[in-house]
Formats: sequence, structure tokens, C-alpha cells
Amino acid sequence: MFKQRTIVSIFVAIALLGGAALAVRQVTRAQDGFTYAGEIAAPEFPTDLDWLNVSAPLTMSELEGKIVLLDFWTYGCINCIHIIPDLHDLEAKYGDNLVVIGVHSAKFENEGQTDNIRQIVQRYHVEHPVVNDADFVIWSTYGVRAWPTVVLIDPLGKVVGGQSGEGIFPIFDPILETMVQEYGDAGLLNDTPLAKSAPETSPATAFYFPGKVQADPATNRLLVSDTANHRIVVTSLDGSGETMVIGTGERGFTDGSFAEAQFSEPQGITIDGDLAYVADTVNHAIRVIDFSTQTVSTLVGTGQQASSYPPLAGTAPNVELSSPWDVTLVGNSLYMAMAGSHQLWRVDLTTGETSPYAGSGRENIIDGPLNSAQLAQPSGIDSDGTLLYFADAEVSAIRTADLDPNGAVGTIVGTGLFDFGDVDGMGDEVRLQHALGVVVAPNGLLYVTDTYNNKIKVIDPVARASRTYAGTGEAGLVDGSVSDAQFYEPGGLDYADGKLYIADTNNHAIRVIDLETETVSTLAIVDTTVLLPEAAPTTPAGLDPVTVNTNPFALGDKVVQLEAQTVAPGKGALVFDITLPEGYKLNDLAPFTVIQDGSTVVNVADDFKNYQEVHPELPVRLPVTFSEGSDSYSADLTIYWCEGVNQTLCFVESVTLEVPVIVSNEATTSEIVLPYTLVPPTAG
Repeated sequence: MFKQRTIVSIFVAIALLGGAALAVRQVTRAQDGFTYAGEIAAPEFPTDLDWLNVSAPLTMSELEGKIVLLDFWTYGCINCIHIIPDLHDLEAKYGDNLVVIGVHSAKFENEGQTDNIRQIVQRYHVEHPVVNDADFVIWSTYGVRAWPTVVLIDPLGKVVGGQSGEGIFPIFDPILETMVQEYGDAGLLNDTPLAKSAPETSPATAFYFPGKVQADPATNRLLVSDTANHRIVVTSLDGSGETMVIGTGERGFTDGSFAEAQFSEPQGITIDGDLAYVADTVNHAIRVIDFSTQTVSTLVGTGQQASSYPPLAGTAPNVELSSPWDVTLVGNSLYMAMAGSHQLWRVDLTTGETSPYAGSGRENIIDGPLNSAQLAQPSGIDSDGTLLYFADAEVSAIRTADLDPNGAVGTIVGTGLFDFGDVDGMGDEVRLQHALGVVVAPNGLLYVTDTYNNKIKVIDPVARASRTYAGTGEAGLVDGSVSDAQFYEPGGLDYADGKLYIADTNNHAIRVIDLETETVSTLAIVDTTVLLPEAAPTTPAGLDPVTVNTNPFALGDKVVQLEAQTVAPGKGALVFDITLPEGYKLNDLAPFTVIQDGSTVVNVADDFKNYQEVHPELPVRLPVTFSEGSDSYSADLTIYWCEGVNQTLCFVESVTLEVPVIVSNEATTSEIVLPYTLVPPTAG
């Protein structure tokens, strides 16, 4: 991982094909009348690599006439994340004269899988071509030695030079401006759009890559940082209460009412009564949510990443930060895991003093006094009132920092920048893989989101013992026992009343682990009306007449009222007859959910009051018992479904089905049929 923020000279080392010596040249050397021109032809891309955001692999010949930037990155690297906005800005300014190609050369094993890179491309809204260089073939060809490194190729396909580190925009902007002018005047620029451009599409889900979660039993609030939707979502601990959205959902840095406020990829949250403190990561700020006034304000941060490295101390609010990823409150001190500067920071909420608390700013895993210890992208933090516990992601470690300012940093598990894996055990034999979250339970045990291993681990901090608590290690969305459950890069977690609440990031879901029964479930958010764009009413096929209304007390997005049905008393079934459009199928990863309490005539067993099953056989039949009489029955359905071939388009739909039920001995059937037809959304 890159250890400095910038490098003054601009250079690149090209390993010539055939094993020739390295060639190093300054980018500013003029050739053929151009200020910036290369001498060495850019090597062709290997033919057997996976590509994203394009319909077919690119070749160097197809890029003739384009200025090309190769961005060598790995998706967990904070320095690589920091230059994504710079690349966006360069692409916006220079349009089709410039092609940025992300060369993803993975540090962690999990980062080398194309499906996982696809997730991160969607999460960070990367629309330029990305090639999976998992075996470092392109990396080695260009002689790259650090993440991130950006290599510049001129419109004639020659390598000009490169730059390692952050601060990409101010370095490349004047160079590209000159190149566009000079090569354009010479008629050597091709400004037609890239023919193979095909950006990855994103699913329509209630949450979009939620990063962290915070539970507050005192107020029955569950706060979710809906990270890629740039907002905070508030619901009840069981998901049955009213859902509230804080933020417009558009990226920005705006204080004001809940409806006016704007965030940019918020992450960690900590709660203090009616106040919640939010690590607004890409705004490089700490925001304050006040539930009593329903407003958002800024505690510290200017909206810009710190211009010095490491950032300088000061007095809130006018202090520049660098990617705060998580926060925790101890007394009157707010501690933040400052991923961007590899430090822990502290804000004195009385005086506003904001300063580094632990870590020198150098990236490594070195214990010792607070100010000289070395950390590596801390991304999760919690406290038991005696120690700070933090997930140090880039060294796959769980570490501690004393609350005594004269104390030290220690390590519970984790050994090095390139020491990672999935190994349970004791002490230095333990291996995690880019863990992002940690929480202290009342019994002193630590629960950890072992993110890249798709697991939840439990760690005894005294014995330094770590074991898998939940998850098979396979990426997926499967509920059930902790040994059978599956997660997909969970990013954060919190504890409340015997349960763990988990931000299951790549599943766009909140998962719940009951520590007593050791079972995993997916939180069913009943009130989703404010989370998803309003859909057009859907008219179900079958039983007529039907009426679609907008009952304000309904639990689903909309209510479908079916014609009355008559059934015989005794054992029977509810038949949820879901019709999918041709070419669509149920989502293979998300659960089909039915929430029902029954009625005076429809008796539902406890096991089926909250029914969830991933990809069930349709129609879904659930057993019930009918009692004589008449009453209305309703069920709340949440259905996840996708385009059936490429699964590039996925949707979620919540609906309440209501039907009057008459139970009579004269009836000839013992089944209630509840039909519903899914209709793909259309763009307006």
C-alpha cells in the first residue's frame, strides 16, 4: 500500500517485453513537437482477462486517438478510494478525448474475484472500463510498485509517464489540457464515444451497499448508514415501525432539516440520546443528527480532504479530516477511526479541540505509545469504557488503544500488512481478511465483521482467541443457523438486547443474529415507502374484481384487495401465486418474505408468521388452520426478483394483499389463493 500522499516527480518504469532492462523517463520531455509524448509503445492487454463496464475486452489499437490513463488500484485501499473522485472529475472535464481504464490488481485474495470487483464498481459509481489483473500481469509489464499508480498514454499509443499516490487531479489536469490542445490541433484526437462502453447496472433495492449500523434500545431506533444512497435510514429494531430517511439521497455537503441535508457515502454512527454522530466519509466530516429538532449539522470538517498529511489538529468545525470511517463516544470525547490517515482521532465535545489520538500516520502494524504506534486504515471502532477496540483493516487486525492519553496501542490479533487469511485459533496464528467492524458485547467478547471472509468472528480479547461465529465463508444471502448462514462482505455491526445487527453490505441488507438461539435472519423493513421510488400500481391476474388502493396504514408499498373467498374449516393452506414476467426469476440471493399475523378465522402458526425462503418454489404454500366465521386476512410480501439471463437488473417489491375470508362447512376448498403479478418498472 502506498505510504505517502504525493510524489513530486512524475515517472514510470516500463518493463520491456522480452526481459529487457527497465526504461525510466521524465514525462515532460518533448518529442515530435508535443510537450508530452511517449517513446515506448504501450503493451497490448492480455487476452484472457475479465473486463467490466465494456461489452468486450479492449485493445490498444481501439484506443488510438484517445488519451489514456491506466489506474492501477485495489478496491480496499483507502488511497485508491481517494483518487476515484479525481478520476471522475478528469473524465467529466475531458469527455471522450480521455479514456480511464481501471487496472484492478488485487492485494487481498477476495479482491481478485471479478464478481466482487463488480460490486465495488457499482458501489463507487465507476463507469469507465475496468480489467481484472488478478495475477499482476499488466502490473508487472508496467513495473508498477504501489497502489494507486496512474500511467499516462498518448493518443499515438506511447507511454508518457506515471504518478503514484493521491492528488491526481491537480497533477494531470494541466498535462491533459496541454495534450488536448496540441494533439487536437494536429488532428490526432478521436473524440467519438468509446464504442464498447457498457457500464454495469445496479439493482433497485431498499438499501444500497449499507456500510454501518447502530442500534439504540433506549429509543427502539435502528440507524443504518445507507452508504451508496448517501443517506441515513432510521427504523425500529424489529423493522416493524415507521421508517425515516435523513438526507436527500443525492451526494452533497448540506446542513439543515432531515429533508434538506446531504451526505456523501456516510459510514459509522454512534448515538447519545437524541443525538447521533455520523462519520460522513467522503465529505471528510463528522455530522450531527438531532432528533429533537430533526436537523443535521456539521461538528467538524470542511467538506474537503485534508491538504496536509497527516492532517493537522485544530478546533472544530474548521478542521480538515481524511476519510473518517467510524465513530464511538466515551464520556465527552468522540473518537473516530480515521482510515485516510491511518490514525485514531479525538474530538473534545466541550472545547471542540480536534486532534490525532493514536497513530503516527505511517501505515503498518506497530504497537507502542499512542503517538508513535503505526496503524493501517482503521475502519471500525468501539469501546467498553476502559479501552478503544478498533478494526485495522489493511493489516487484517483487531487492536486496542488505551483511553489514558499516556497509554499505548496494542494488538489482539493480526501480524502484518500482507498477512491475511481465514484461520481460527490463538494469538499470532489467527488470520482475518480486511475486517471492517468490531463491537464489544456486555460479556467482554468482541464480535467482528471479517469482511472479505464473509463471516462474523467472535474474539476473546484476553485469551487472544478467535473463532468463526456465523457464516460459511461463501458469499450469499442465506438465513438459518449461524453455521449455515451466508453473508457478502459485511461492513459493520452493533449489539443490542442479545442480538447483533449487521450491515451486510454487498447483499444490500441488514441481518440479525439472535445470540441465544444462534440463528440468523434478514431484517424485514415493513415500511419501505420512503426507501424505494414509488411504483405504478400492479393489477393482479386472476380473481376479479380487485381494487388497488393506497391505505395509509398498509405495511407494504401498496395494498391489493382481492375478492372474498370461502373455505372449509380445519387444516388448509395459503397459496401465494406470484407471476413473474417472461425472462425474469426470483433473486437467487434474497429471501421471499411473508409477514402475517392471521385473523380470527385464519390461524397461523408462530413458525410461519415471519416466513423467509431464498428462491422458493412457486406458488408458495403455507399451512394454516381455518375456524368458522368471517374476517379479513392480510399478508405483507417482500419479493426480490431479477432479469433471468444476465441478472443485470434486479428489483424489490413490497405489497400488502388483503382478502375477506368466509369459513363455512359448505365450502369445497381448503385453500385461499392470493395472486400477484410482477411488472418490470419502466423509465419515465
